[in-house]
Amino acid sequence: MAENMFTSERFKIIAEYLKNHNRATVDELAKLLYVSPATVRRDLNEMQKLGMIQRTHGGAVYADEVDEVNIFVRIENNAKDKEKTASLALNRLPPFNTVFIDNSSTALALSERMDFRYKTIVTNGLQLAVKLSKKNDVKIIFLGGVIQPSSLSTNGSFASSMLERFRIDLMLSSCASIRLDGTYETTPETMQIKHDAFLRSDKHILLADKNKFGYSYPYRTQKLGDYDAIYTNADDSLLRPFREQGLTNIVNK
Repeated sequence: MAENMFTSERFKIIAEYLKNHNRATVDELAKLLYVSPATVRRDLNEMQKLGMIQRTHGGAVYADEVDEVNIFVRIENNAKDKEKTASLALNRLPPFNTVFIDNSSTALALSERMDFRYKTIVTNGLQLAVKLSKKNDVKIIFLGGVIQPSSLSTNGSFASSMLERFRIDLMLSSCASIRLDGTYETTPETMQIKHDAFLRSDKHILLADKNKFGYSYPYRTQKLGDYDAIYTNADDSLLRPFREQGLTNIVNK
């Protein structure tokens, strides 16, 4: 390995090392790659901008320990699972004229295949708003506030205060994790805006691919029974504990 190694190759090696070890110092990575600490620092700064890692004092931690992961990275991760989950929901959505769509990559996968002609979309997802604005005869309302660079979304008091002025037919959202007692998020701000959107919506659809099950995050959004339907590509064995609790709103076929 040398200084002239392709940047993408170094990124891959660094990401794999952090995935296995959770964290590393600049000096550790410089020895691993046989490059200078200055090169490692530049790489880590770029990887942080992409949401791949989180810089720490003197090193970095893997992105799984970061509050929000860059949406471009999340779109690539488990893309097939997200597409399968979106396909399950596509032809089973209730009628609507207005819809709130969160900034999740699974909701984005679904929305790109939906017909929104003469519909109104409310969203806090910047990439989703830009993509859907290219469709004809669609009204897009983007919730204001501070844009979070890592997730290309808005949250916080400004976005929540805008939601108070809406009555929405349908909410399409995902979550950071799904457990027996509800859906969870990684930050209180994300939890709050999804909770506020839930309160303003008449129908609620959750999109949760199989990779969402079992992770532990601290901020609970809703109980699972609160959703009208939960679409997932998780298999029956993974869903057995949920169905044993009497949850009949989970659809995986």
